[in-house]
Amino acid sequence: MVAYNSSNMNRLKFVGSFLAWTLAASAATHPEMLVSTDWLAQHLGDAKLAILHVSANRTAYDAGHIPGAHFVPLSDIAVTRNGVPNELAPDADLKRVFEAAGVSDDTRVVLYGDTSVLPATRAFLTLDYVGHTNHAMLDGGLGKWTSEGRTLTKDAPATTAGHLTLHPKPELVTQFEQVSELSKRPSSAAQSPVLLDVRPATDFRGEKGWHIATSSNAYWMDSQMSRENQTLKPEADLRKMYETAGVKPGTPVVTYCNSGMQASQAYFTLKYLGYDVKMYDGSMSEWTLKGAPVEK
Repeated sequence: MVAYNSSNMNRLKFVGSFLAWTLAASAATHPEMLVSTDWLAQHLGDAKLAILHVSANRTAYDAGHIPGAHFVPLSDIAVTRNGVPNELAPDADLKRVFEAAGVSDDTRVVLYGDTSVLPATRAFLTLDYVGHTNHAMLDGGLGKWTSEGRTLTKDAPATTAGHLTLHPKPELVTQFEQVSELSKRPSSAAQSPVLLDVRPATDFRGEKGWHIATSSNAYWMDSQMSRENQTLKPEADLRKMYETAGVKPGTPVVTYCNSGMQASQAYFTLKYLGYDVKMYDGSMSEWTLKGAPVEK
């Protein structure tokens, strides 16, 4: 018979807590937010599917895109407001842009980018903001699709306008005043959201810039396989990366970068992992424009 002394009981409690956390972390992941190239290839003809190729320009789209994909210019969903770039476009404009690309309330939307994933993750955040509930990223984007020798076309799809009912969620976008308050709290404060700077470490440390007080750093690109390969790293690697930056299970997170582009990729990845995440859209562009304090 095993003697259940206090040491053994503590050990069992630790093992039990660890297993419970592991199961909770695994259950928290949202696999529906990411589709594979195999899945998309098998569903290209689905009537309720809208594929959006989102980019800053049409160069790659015109050279060859995934069959059925509509082109959405980044400038249609991210605008300059009060001197701050890449802010959310007005609600009416967002409705018009997505409906023109065939997005309806009951449409399954798949987003992808070409040379960069950032315009597509920015579109993902935007669809979250307008209240659409069934959209996903194509893991690996156009690069993975092309490397696998899958079909490309130069033909634009026939346009059937969608019908999108807006249910704006402004709470997903953290404002300057809220971030200002967070920057004054100790990062160890109970239940205090983690301010996560997702720019390169050189920007965060001050070699090329500065950061907001109390924030930690996790470079967004470290969550994908490489600069060229946009496929997300395995879940365990992603969790380790964010936990190293102080993002623990159950802790709210606010991502930021220079202008709300890099932060949108971290927003997507953290939401995919099941974290409670929001984004500071104005990011360092607004922060420095307002003369708010920064530190190295």
